[in-house]
Amino acid sequence: NRYVRPKLDHGDRLEITGGRHPVLETMDMDEPFVPNDLSLDKNQRMVILTGPNMAGKSTVMRQVALIALMAQIGSFVPARSATIGVADRIFVRVGASDDLSRGRSTFMVEMSETALILNHATSRSLIFLDEIGRGTSTYDGLSIAWAVAETVHDMIDARAIFATHYHELTILADQRQKMVNLHVAVSES
Repeated sequence: NRYVRPKLDHGDRLEITGGRHPVLETMDMDEPFVPNDLSLDKNQRMVILTGPNMAGKSTVMRQVALIALMAQIGSFVPARSATIGVADRIFVRVGASDDLSRGRSTFMVEMSETALILNHATSRSLIFLDEIGRGTSTYDGLSIAWAVAETVHDMIDARAIFATHYHELTILADQRQKMVNLHVAVSES
């Protein structure tokens, strides 16, 4: 399946070239999956990932998380190349769900899962956060997303991808040395 042997070490790099989603590429889709690259290291720890709905932000995050997990369990990975510093934990907060039978709204589930990540992640962790703050009002959600992004960057210093619709968060990359903005774009040709 054109998988490669990843390079694992105890460093801070997470570098994937030509990464593909291991599940999506096996599906019979109208359009081919477009491989993509990602690079995180000691100087670039966090990505603020923006882009329109259905552009693939969540897919990229899941893909990177799966590649990191596959590498750490000893599997070959769907990429042209991958160098991955071993993580102590991989945290993924993606998607909306509720637990109404136990009195937990979508927002409460999101906040509980985010709190778990913030309380247990270390600088050796990989964190993937998608649309934090979407379950509440716009300004409250933006404030929550901003605070979570700052905490992950400033206090935890984990390698992280933070996908968001709040384009206001891109300002953080101008204020933080180890944060960078990336944008997922769609073009039809």
